[in-house]
Amino acid sequence: MLSARDRRDRHPEEGVVAELQGFAVDKAFLTSHKGILLETELYYQRFDRINWPCLDFLRCVSAIIIFLVVSFAAVTSRDGAAIAAFVFGIILVSIFAYDAFKIYRTEMAPGASQGDQQ
Repeated sequence: MLSARDRRDRHPEEGVVAELQGFAVDKAFLTSHKGILLETELYYQRFDRINWPCLDFLRCVSAIIIFLVVSFAAVTSRDGAAIAAFVFGIILVSIFAYDAFKIYRTEMAPGASQGDQQ
């Protein structure tokens, strides 16, 4: 802590800069795993006009399309590993389809909010 005499002897700009250094952004923390996680958790709160359930639904639909295309492309080689990749892709497609269905039913269906009130 600086005494009153030390504060008087310094230039005013030096005191302000020294006091603001405590509020500087720690770039090492922002690039750490915990910093990235905290930034991600706060990301959706900044954009309150975005329909997040709709974006989640579209994410599921795009994943379904991508996995279907890749699965059917993999099975054309008729190799043992390609067939296993096809089966794994179909399992993922079914999981994403179920997730998209649940999102649509709970968040986006026309009567979803009315059914909860009754």
